Amino acid sequence: MFRSALAVFTVIFFIACEKESAGPQYNFEVPAYFPARHYNVAFDAKKFELGRKLFYDPILSVDNTISCGSCHQQFAGFAHLDHKLSHGVNNKLGTRNSPALFNLAWMPAFMWDGGINHIETMPSAPITNPVEMDLPLATAIAKLNQSAQYKALFKDAFGVNQITDYHLFKAFAMFMANIVSGNSRYDQYMQGKTTALSADEIEGKNLFMDKCASCHKPPLFTDFSYRNNGLDSVFTDDTGRNHITQLQEDIGKFKVPTLRNVALSYPYMHNGRTETLENVLDHYSSGIKQSPTLDPALQNGIALSPSEKANILAFLNALTDDDFVNNPAYAEP
Repeated sequence: MFRSALAVFTVIFFIACEKESAGPQYNFEVPAYFPARHYNVAFDAKKFELGRKLFYDPILSVDNTISCGSCHQQFAGFAHLDHKLSHGVNNKLGTRNSPALFNLAWMPAFMWDGGINHIETMPSAPITNPVEMDLPLATAIAKLNQSAQYKALFKDAFGVNQITDYHLFKAFAMFMANIVSGNSRYDQYMQGKTTALSADEIEGKNLFMDKCASCHKPPLFTDFSYRNNGLDSVFTDDTGRNHITQLQEDIGKFKVPTLRNVALSYPYMHNGRTETLENVLDHYSSGIKQSPTLDPALQNGIALSPSEKANILAFLNALTDDDFVNNPAYAEP
C-alpha cells in the first residue's frame, strides 16, 4: 500500500537489537494537510499503553461488564457496529448512537451535543452515566487503587503511589488523542498517487466537494459545527445542542460527524435511525423535514440524481482507512 514518509500517519513497532532498548517505540505522523491539533501533548508510551488498557477494561463499570471498547469497536472505526443506541450495564440502552472515536486531538468538543469540552474529561461521561457504565468517579478511582496491577502501572507511568482522577484522565487522553486515521485511499490520492481512486470515486469526490463539504469539511470531514439536518419537524425526545446551551436556536442541532471510515460505522445519525449510506443520501435529497432551526443549506434538500448518489457513495467508501482499523497499536491488549 502507498506510503509517504512525510505525510502518512503510521504507528510502527520497532524491536530493537540493542540491549539498552526498553520496549516498543512509536512513530506518529499525520498527513501534511491536516490542520494543527487542538490538543498537542508530548507522546508517552507508558501512558499510552495504560490508557489503552483502561479503554478495554470493564473494571470502570459498576458490574465489571462494560468497557469503553464495548461500544467503540476498532473494526467499526471505534463506533458500535449495527447498534442504533449505546448499550450499557444490565442491558440498558442509551438515547444516542455511539460516535466514532478517532482524530480526537483535533476536536474542540465532544459528544453529539458538545457537552464535553475537553478531551481529558470526556471519559467521565460514559463512566458515570447510569445507562452506560454507571460508576461514580470516586468508586472508579477506589477500584483502581485496590488493584495491585493498576497501582504498579500508574506508578510506572506517573511515578505516583496513589491513583487520582487526574492520572486516570491523563492516561485516557494519551491513548485517545493518538487514535489517528489518515491513510485512506483518499489520502493516498491527495498525496499524489493518482491511481488510488477510480474515475467514479474521483467524480464522487468532486460532487462531494460541491454538495457536502460545506459541513463535512476535508481533511477531517467535519467542521465541528452543530446543525439541524432535517431529521424531524419537532424535537421532544432529544433537543440536541439545546440540551447544553438552553438556546432556542439550538433545538434539534447535533454535531456534524466526521465521514472518515463512515462505511464501517453504520447505523447513522445521532440516534442510529438510518441503516445505510444509501438511505443517508436519500434523506438529504428527498427526506428533509422542515423546522424553525433547520440548516439554511438544507431548506430545499440537496439535489442528487441516482448516478450522483452512486458516485458519492463510491467516494465515501474510499474514506475507509484499512491500516487504521487493523492497527495492533489500537487493539485490545
